[in-house]
Amino acid sequence: MRSETARIAVDDAMLVGDLVVPEHPVGVVAFAHGSGSSRHSPRNRAVAEVLQRADLATLLFDLLTEAEERVDAITAEHRFDIPLLGRRLVGAVDWLAGHPATTGLPVGLFGASTGAAAALTAAAERPDRVRAVVSRGGRPDLAGGVLNRVGAPVLLVVGGDDHEVLALNEQAAAMLAAPHEVHVVPGATHLFEEPGTLEQAAEAARDWFARMSRRPARGARR
Repeated sequence: MRSETARIAVDDAMLVGDLVVPEHPVGVVAFAHGSGSSRHSPRNRAVAEVLQRADLATLLFDLLTEAEERVDAITAEHRFDIPLLGRRLVGAVDWLAGHPATTGLPVGLFGASTGAAAALTAAAERPDRVRAVVSRGGRPDLAGGVLNRVGAPVLLVVGGDDHEVLALNEQAAAMLAAPHEVHVVPGATHLFEEPGTLEQAAEAARDWFARMSRRPARGARR
């Protein structure tokens, strides 16, 4: 594994992240976390480690700058700005396409909470690059009108005891035109803090992303 600090310029902002690349990567997954979290989230880092062991590179980065995070903590004006968060994630997808270690690799997006809506938005905007999307305890319903434009297969991982979010995921799934699956982790609540539940979510994500290296890009000849 080799790691480096990523600096991604988008929307007149400089976003900071951590890129980890295995020796022989078969794909790369960009993480989009929700409000109140950061790229240092132990839950997302635990998932990233599972993916890395499956030869998937990972990019964990913050969708907001430190200054924006401070404002958002008081006003909450950015956390539900899905168009903004989606643009930031598109910037990360483009950055990965131009990075020597990840150029040409199939891209997956992993979103948690509101980051799931950002991931679906970015997948709709970059159908030629994004090959798979996974949401963990996400709010895909916030992606609204872009759901029927997503072409990449989507896995919605939800805790069985996270009843309200499960209902929202099922509603969003009905609006997806792309292949999709709702994966319920029994006994898990919203943050997957119960013993063994985060591991189950991580393994489901790993298996979903592992398939993307075998899928043809959208529009490619079969």
